[in-house]
Amino acid sequence: MKAEVITLDASNAGSVELDDAVFALEPRTDILQRMVRYQLSKRQAGTHKAKARGEVNGPNKKIYKQKGTGQARHGNDKPPQFRGGGRTAGPVPRSHAHDLPKKVRALALKHALSVKAKSDALVVLDKAEVPEAKTAQLRGKFAGLGLSNALIIDGAVLQDNFALAARNIPNVDVLPVQGINVYDILRREKLVLTRAALEALEERFK
Repeated sequence: MKAEVITLDASNAGSVELDDAVFALEPRTDILQRMVRYQLSKRQAGTHKAKARGEVNGPNKKIYKQKGTGQARHGNDKPPQFRGGGRTAGPVPRSHAHDLPKKVRALALKHALSVKAKSDALVVLDKAEVPEAKTAQLRGKFAGLGLSNALIIDGAVLQDNFALAARNIPNVDVLPVQGINVYDILRREKLVLTRAALEALEERFK
């Protein structure tokens, strides 16, 4: 399939041929869901912690005598039924990450790219470069291209001026091609790929 290439000034810069095996798949929501869940689970901190009865600070003295009070038998006041006591089977620090086959991850990225291509939300940019790191100027260029909510993928190295100018624009993310991922593609309305990013992706999926 063909795609028009534009510049930041909204002028035409030719066209490119997109690989149908990457950009023309019939999207499968089940694969996309598995990949998004994989990404979000992997980045979850997992620092939750509750104290068990053996970790609660305090004396181990028996709270009252064994017999003659008419109350239930107890030792110290650290069991979970007491206020301030330990928690039974509470959360402990752990990793929430789970495995997902490498081929499924690669396929999910292709399906995410196909989703954007099929919904006309894919923009091919000639270059992601600006002469000065001016946020206001770049915001104006994005407005001219209709990019109010977008993920921009460049080549392996981002231009410093472009990255600095774009980082303070809300709802616009800029990543090098090695950082492209399914979650960020789906959470933004538009996906912008530069020529350098397209070449890198073609090489990656060969």
